[in-house]
This record gives sequence, C-alpha cells and structure tokens, in this order.
Amino acid sequence: MKTDVLIIGAGPAGISAALYARRGGLDVTVVTKGIETGGLAQAEKIENYYGFPEPISGRELLRRGAEGARRLGVHFVTGELLGLSFNDTFDGFRGELAAETIESPAVVLAAGAARRTLPIPGLREFEGKGVSYCAICDAFFYRGKTVAVVGAGDYALHEAQILLPQAKRVLLLTNGEALSAEIPEGIEVCTEKLHAVEGEDRVSRVVLSDGTAIPLQGLFLAIGTAGSSELARKIGAMLSGADVKVDASQATNVPGLFAAGDCTGGLLQVAKAVHEGAVAGLSVLRYVREKRKAAR
Repeated sequence: MKTDVLIIGAGPAGISAALYARRGGLDVTVVTKGIETGGLAQAEKIENYYGFPEPISGRELLRRGAEGARRLGVHFVTGELLGLSFNDTFDGFRGELAAETIESPAVVLAAGAARRTLPIPGLREFEGKGVSYCAICDAFFYRGKTVAVVGAGDYALHEAQILLPQAKRVLLLTNGEALSAEIPEGIEVCTEKLHAVEGEDRVSRVVLSDGTAIPLQGLFLAIGTAGSSELARKIGAMLSGADVKVDASQATNVPGLFAAGDCTGGLLQVAKAVHEGAVAGLSVLRYVREKRKAAR
C-alpha cells in the first residue's frame, strides 16, 4: 500500500504527528503493535498532564489518543515493522511488515527508545568488534563467515534472512525463548541459553549454558522488535548513543525521515512527546508539500 506519511508508533509522539499531518490534508498511516503496548501502557496513574483534573491511566490515555486520530481519518495498521529501507521505484521509503509493504515519501519514527540487549558477559565489550545491531548495515563484512542472530521472533528472522545470502553459516540463537516465527531452510536454530561471548580482539565464539562453544565471527542482536534507534541506524540516520539525532524541526540527517518522542532522548514525558510529535507532523506536512510542488 502507499501513503503520504508513514508513522511508526502509536504513542503520544506518533499520534500527535498523525493529527497534525492529517489535519494538513495528508493521507496518514500509523503502524503499531497495538495501542496498549509500550512503556506508557504500564503507567497506572498519570497526574501531571495538562487537561486532566483526575488521574488517568497510561492505557486510557493511549486509547483516547488513537480514537481521536481515527476520527480524523488516520489509518492504523496493526503489526510489527521488521525493516525500513529506501524505495527502489520512487524517491521515498519502504516499510516492511510480515504481511505487507508500505511505501511513503516520508516517515516519522516514534516507536520509543533504546535498543534491547542482554546481561551476557562479553556482549557489550565486543560491540563494534563482531557484535552488531544492524544486519543490513554490516552483512557485507561477513561474506563467507559464520554469524548468529540473537532473538526468537519475526525481527530476528528478518535479520537472519538478510545475512543468509552473504554468510557461510547463519544461526538463530533464541537464548531459551520459544520461537515465534517459522524458520526457513538454511537457518540453524539453537534454543540453549547463552552464557558468554568470547574472543580476543574480536568475537570468536559464543558459549552456551551447557558449556558448548560455537565458533563464529559475527553476532547480531535482534531481541523483541525493532525500535526507532534500530530503524534509524538501518536507514543511515545519525545517532547520539541510542538516541536519534534530530534538528529543531525533528528532521534527521536523512531527507524525509523525522523522529519524535522518547527515541530522541531528553525528558521522557508525555508533554515532551506530544510537542515533538506536533513539530514532526507540521514538518512532514511541509516536506511532502514541497516534494509535490517540485514534481509538477
């Protein structure tokens, strides 16, 4: 499907961006794993948000936000965004879900903060030395080598499939988690828990909880689902630590790619997310209008 703007995340930042872009006349699509997911959904009471004299739960605030967007005609797609790439057929982006692909000239990242990692000895020490968070970025460096992806869901499978044409051997390490994806031929699965990541100057093996050592040259983390930082990295957007770098208009260094909310760092509050979402929505509206004008 095609849309004027693809927004990833249905929290305060994503919905705020959707409202402003939609009121400006754009066709807006929001991809979400569910409006009652994420950190805000776990908040029992919110007592410091403008306009609510009585406490409101995070879950209810999310529900009301989504309902307001639906009333204006914002389209919601429930699913996990597995990847974000440049579109080959036109000047824009392609968002990949398990069941469909969404094409758009502009994207707003609003899927929350921070990549997930594991408290495994050696994992953090070997980041950039064989431990990676982006298969599409680094697959080229592992041609003819043995690599593994840590994860048990569709996101991990997506990363493994990117590595498959390049690597000699691809393993999926579920770290004791149950598989939630159907594994195609060519990808080996190991369900044993991980004990340690080892090597000298670079990763050379992972050690399982039963003491088995698996020699490899690359280890990719794809735990849970892809957040804003992971998606930004895959498309070439600059990061500051785990935060997506944006300017005053919430634009990244990649034309057409904007970010708002917790993924940009700073004050992790609803008020800040709503503000950045509003700025991103107006900025993406200007961006799409200018692209249309230039195409005439």
